[in-house]
Amino acid sequence: MRTGSEPITARSPLRLRFWLSVWGLVWCGAAAALFAIVSAPALAGICAALALIALVDLGVIVHRMRQGAHFQPGRDIPPYDPVHDARYPRPPRRGYGRLHRHP
Repeated sequence: MRTGSEPITARSPLRLRFWLSVWGLVWCGAAAALFAIVSAPALAGICAALALIALVDLGVIVHRMRQGAHFQPGRDIPPYDPVHDARYPRPPRRGYGRLHRHP
């Protein structure tokens, strides 16, 4: 369901981000271990740094998932009406501002 105000009220797909972060952590950790075994310290360090970034991202994702439905609503929760203030103008109504052909 689209409201027309998605840039302001966009929702992050945290479950997808979670699994992509787990995938990156596993692969970077395995690559770092493999490069350490074959004596390639530069590549092992790069992969270990990427694994650390994936681990930090995973922590942020889990934190946001635990904050509750306001930050990660389920599929059954409709989009909430965004807060309108001077910084964010109200989105135009459907059809308003679009180019229409006049007969």
